[in-house]
Amino acid sequence: MGLKIEATDIDFHQLIEYSLNSIWIVSQEGKIVYCNRACLELLKFASTEDILYKNLYDFLPSDIHAGCKERLKRVLQKQEIVERAEQKMICSDGEVIDIEITAAPYYLKDMILTQVIIRDITDRKRTETLLKERVKLASIGQIAAGIVHEVKNPLTSVKGFLQLLKESQPHPYINTMEAELEKALETLENLLHVSKPDLHEEPFVPIDLCKELTSVLFLFQEKLYNVEIEWDLRDSEKKVFGKRNLFLKAFFNLMKNAIEGIQGKGKIRIEHYYKSGQIHIKVSDTGVGISEDKVKLLGTPFFSTKSEGTGLGLTQVFTTIHKHGGNISVQSVVGKGTTFHIQLPVK
Repeated sequence: MGLKIEATDIDFHQLIEYSLNSIWIVSQEGKIVYCNRACLELLKFASTEDILYKNLYDFLPSDIHAGCKERLKRVLQKQEIVERAEQKMICSDGEVIDIEITAAPYYLKDMILTQVIIRDITDRKRTETLLKERVKLASIGQIAAGIVHEVKNPLTSVKGFLQLLKESQPHPYINTMEAELEKALETLENLLHVSKPDLHEEPFVPIDLCKELTSVLFLFQEKLYNVEIEWDLRDSEKKVFGKRNLFLKAFFNLMKNAIEGIQGKGKIRIEHYYKSGQIHIKVSDTGVGISEDKVKLLGTPFFSTKSEGTGLGLTQVFTTIHKHGGNISVQSVVGKGTTFHIQLPVK
């Protein structure tokens, strides 16, 4: 006969205490009278004493207090189970995380309390945002490739007729026209490589990113007389599996962007380390920085913070990292500098 367990035999306190979800019991005054272990991990506290008997709203952004009070009122007065909702929560270190929360009545003797169940969805929200960005970049790439082909063909014909005209009726203006036409064709070619960077079917190989970063920086020797380079290369034995030339081009564009962001003297710090199955690369400069609203647009073709920039260099960087299953984020402060943080899986 199989094992049979009655509900009365189950220690429900153990179920709650070791639940993966964070659970609070909240009094009618909004005080937290119980929290489980998952709650400590979520809010980054060492002891329950840091949470117990504090006000629930101490851990919630002020702009959602009114909505939360209304939800708690429904639980306490109408004894309803409140539907799940997404909102924010503040951890002990000040970090604001995304959570999914629901609430239900909890009966203790002759009192009605509120049981609050919290699930951390920060990683899920980050993944959703990253997926949306990748879909957007892929769509932009398809549109860009179509535009390039439509524009490049007539420009190539114009180039041919200019050469014929130059032979039959030489004129100094024709040389200028040819030079400007070459610039336009070069820009289109760069855009094509950005939208479809894998044009030459390059094979996947193990790549020593420390070595590639060092070799790329040598290409800028003549521009580094006012720029101090600070290296912090660790875990160099860890390698990624990918397309070497794409990474070389991406690192070239990243270094070029950092150098051009520095006006006068400055410093560039390059970090490489391994953590949690991923290689992390950080390129930080002490340049002019980028405003928050413009940081969100980095990686979009033809968006550039430089007066003569096309934005295609950073688009190639973002595209290459995403195509190798990685992630790239940017932090910048105007007047202080910018940091590009790349994370690539080690396979």
